[in-house]
Amino acid sequence: MQIKSLDHLVLTVADIEATCQFYSTILGMQVISFDQGRKALHFGNKKINLHQKGHEYEPKAKYPTPGSADLCLIAETPLDSVIEELKQNNISIEQGPIAKHGALGDIESVYLHDPDQNLIEISNYK
Repeated sequence: MQIKSLDHLVLTVADIEATCQFYSTILGMQVISFDQGRKALHFGNKKINLHQKGHEYEPKAKYPTPGSADLCLIAETPLDSVIEELKQNNISIEQGPIAKHGALGDIESVYLHDPDQNLIEISNYK
């Protein structure tokens, strides 16, 4: 077997509306509805499906928990501008900018937390 790409992933969250607000306002993702009212965050050609804690869709992870994810997102926006936007929106940067290594090579990253305390890495390839 050879896997080609990631299509979507699922985040279990405490508050779907707060999550949608953060990811759309701060990270510029599009909130979409599908499958009779489910919510997802769409960006590029990927999406993040959202499960409300305690009301997850089946099948689900064995231990779905808000705040357990660690995601790296590649931004088209230069990292200096990302940092400025985060500061303007009073979003604390936990670490960075710092050099890291992504799936396709060297990246520069900043780290922050979403409303559920998931770790979000926003990066640019060098």
